[in-house]
Amino acid sequence: MNAAAGSLELQDVGLALAGRPLFAPLTLDVPPGSVTTVMGPSGSGKSSLLAFVCGTLDPKFEAGGRVLMNGSEITALPPERRRVGILFQDDLLFPHLSVAENLAFGLPAAVTGRQARRQRIRAALEEAGLEGFEARDPATLSGGQRARVALLRTLLAEPRALLLDEPFSRLDVALRARIRRFVFEHARTQALPTLLVTHDPADAAAAGGPVIQIGPGQVEVDTAPAAK
Repeated sequence: MNAAAGSLELQDVGLALAGRPLFAPLTLDVPPGSVTTVMGPSGSGKSSLLAFVCGTLDPKFEAGGRVLMNGSEITALPPERRRVGILFQDDLLFPHLSVAENLAFGLPAAVTGRQARRQRIRAALEEAGLEGFEARDPATLSGGQRARVALLRTLLAEPRALLLDEPFSRLDVALRARIRRFVFEHARTQALPTLLVTHDPADAAAAGGPVIQIGPGQVEVDTAPAAK
């Protein structure tokens, strides 16, 4: 359990591009361990919303509103101080590093000593069913294995919230269901408030939380959990 985790709160968050609002101001509260899904057509600002939350929004966008983590505002903090983890469509593993070296990149500086860092990496791999993968080249991994390593690297950084930008979209149907379950179970176990962006209703159903539909000038919230 992530003792540092709390709720992720957005207050009147709105984005505009060239003076055109992408969606109506959005207010929501994502409790620890729950998944809120954001859906909408291409260009509606879904990925840009996640970028605003984690502090990497392109300056060409105009943004308003506040982001709070566990009751404290983080809107003005640089990305590295927000402690918000994000997973994308691509796993973004470093091709010149081994699996263990990729995971070490995510470890906080507070984890010191070669042995302690190795043990943390070994334990994470064992939990994900990837025992003995420390020396593997990422190019030799299957799609599912790469997805698990990418999630482990994000979680080893001890984020206080998790953002998912269509991380399952390039997986085949059977693998998608398994990786989706793996990600959501870890988010719940670590009590991470999770915000999922997707085009796939099956992702929203598996998440089992509120679904927010955004589009030009509007926001619609279905607070009833989707059927798992």
